[in-house]
Amino acid sequence: MRNELVRMTGARPTWAIGLGAVALLVAGCNQVGTQQLTFWDIVWSMVIFFFWVMVIWIFIAIFGDLFRRTDLSGGAKALWILAIVILPFLGALIYIAMRPKVTAQDVQMMAQAEAAQQAVAQVSTADELAKLKQLKDAGAITDAEYESLKAKVMS
Repeated sequence: MRNELVRMTGARPTWAIGLGAVALLVAGCNQVGTQQLTFWDIVWSMVIFFFWVMVIWIFIAIFGDLFRRTDLSGGAKALWILAIVILPFLGALIYIAMRPKVTAQDVQMMAQAEAAQQAVAQVSTADELAKLKQLKDAGAITDAEYESLKAKVMS
């Protein structure tokens, strides 16, 4: 019955489609290493290139983090760099696992960002207009400049 249905409708079971895809993959991979460049050679090269760039980016990020940290002494930074150079993948994994989630420097940077946001939030439109009026009265800006700056503040 099933064979009759396949013959009449042309439908194939899903496992046959999957088997065909695997056969195509294996056939394409058989050409690797020959003089002929195939589609699968290009795909494999792209995968390798992606992971190579990812590894390089991880090392750049770790070195940048090491040099930026203020909670480590120079000797500790040198030891970490030596560990990453001698045992690259193991050293990088250990550094990522050992790094604290939040350092004292991170807390300081967050506090500075909050202070800057509060300082900006405290400046009101009325204060800006008063400053513009003082500049106009002092002759630092012309009437036309005053009107254009006032329009920017009001928007």
